[in-house]
Amino acid sequence: MSSQTAQQAQQRNGGREAAVLDAVPKQLLIGGQWIDAEGGATLEVLDPSTGRVLCEVADGSPADGVAALDAAVAAQADFAKTSPRERADILTRAFELLHERIDDLALLMTLEMGKPIAEAKGEITYAAEFFRHFASEATRISGGYQTAPAGGARFLIARQPVGPCLLITPWNFPMAMGTRKLGPAIAAGCTSVIKPAHQTPLSMLALGQILIEAGLPEGVVNIVTAERSGAVMEPLIRSGKARKLSFTGSTKVGKILLEQCADKVLRTSMELGGNAPFIVFEDADLEEAVAGALAAKMRNMGEACTAANRIYVHESIAEEFGRRLGEEMGGMTVGRGTEEGVRVGPLIDQAAQDKVTELVTDAVGLGATVVTGGSAPEGEGYFFTPTVLTGVSPQARMGTEEIFGPVAAITPFSTEEEVVAAANDTPFGLVSYVFTNDLRRALRVSEALESGMVGLNQGVVSNPAAPFGGVKESGLGREGGDTGIDEFLETKYIGIALA
Repeated sequence: MSSQTAQQAQQRNGGREAAVLDAVPKQLLIGGQWIDAEGGATLEVLDPSTGRVLCEVADGSPADGVAALDAAVAAQADFAKTSPRERADILTRAFELLHERIDDLALLMTLEMGKPIAEAKGEITYAAEFFRHFASEATRISGGYQTAPAGGARFLIARQPVGPCLLITPWNFPMAMGTRKLGPAIAAGCTSVIKPAHQTPLSMLALGQILIEAGLPEGVVNIVTAERSGAVMEPLIRSGKARKLSFTGSTKVGKILLEQCADKVLRTSMELGGNAPFIVFEDADLEEAVAGALAAKMRNMGEACTAANRIYVHESIAEEFGRRLGEEMGGMTVGRGTEEGVRVGPLIDQAAQDKVTELVTDAVGLGATVVTGGSAPEGEGYFFTPTVLTGVSPQARMGTEEIFGPVAAITPFSTEEEVVAAANDTPFGLVSYVFTNDLRRALRVSEALESGMVGLNQGVVSNPAAPFGGVKESGLGREGGDTGIDEFLETKYIGIALA
């Protein structure tokens, strides 16, 4: 491509980026209306591939949060009375609109979050599936009727919406984490206030626009973008007006929110941190295991709570596994997610880049060998080169802290008992991965691992039709599957005397 042609292509792409950004609302969505934040306050949204400002959006205040919750409370009674079919139809229309606009939505996500366009499109597809899945679940909400054991009465069991909900979503999957919460809330008949991460508010604002077009009544979903999440959300949690909190984010913040929820005994769903073990036994298909490790490690540049954090490989194949994984990760193109052929985008911000650098330096200082990568490239943006480390010491910080970056840390092991003990030696328990062709071992190890999910010979476990969640300090409750809607429903027992 000539320099003139390349310049023209860059101008076209820049024009499209500007058009996509301009089309997104930049205000708060409260009571069905787009309004400015109190005092006209705004916050900057940065492009993590350059560190430059993309645009500004409303920076909501505590008063704005209260107004949003009041709107949700006002809309709750009427929305709870809507038919399951009506709620399902709204979700179905939103599902269709997400697919119709997938190209623009993917570009928007790449601009604010950094992931490559192909991966962003994958997230939009994944996000839309939550709406389709819960559209079906809306019409399956059931109760019960039974005879009392003594025979003189009847029991009527009803399922009703829990009430106004507070939803807090992270920056790493800015669309999917929104639909994973909003889908079951809408299906169950709950109104909500949703607060997206301040780094990535644009995807949620675009989703709010889509829900309005899909026919969602005013006040059912309210969006408050804000840089000071705690200042805005704590008063809402303690107000007594909301009846549920669903949060996805760090365990540290989750614990703070649980303490706040205890004040009014709010229902809670918590999807918190992870420290996923990825175990490769000596009888595993090595090609399959490497592909699984790439999927489990490199999805979203490693910025996922489900990312393989501790890779345990049997000592007999550890060297070969590390070599193959190093070749695959070393060949990945790093760059701005909008560029063709890029497979690894930037990390979310400077703090994230600094942390990954610190963890790699710590591991190497304790004897780890760098197979590929190992540092942040020079230039603008928050990039980190895909990295494979072998011989990582159990004392390394990355054994206990989430890496949240494109770094594969490999530790050899010798026995099944040893690796299961090491895998479980963590306060977290979101997901584990196991690669083996021994059926008995597969079942034995899967049952012994202390995690809410297990990927058996596969590196991706997330599916809207399956229950997602962890044990121990990785969270409470489940999202997705046929249990996800239960988190937004209360069970009411009505006793009927026949005499």
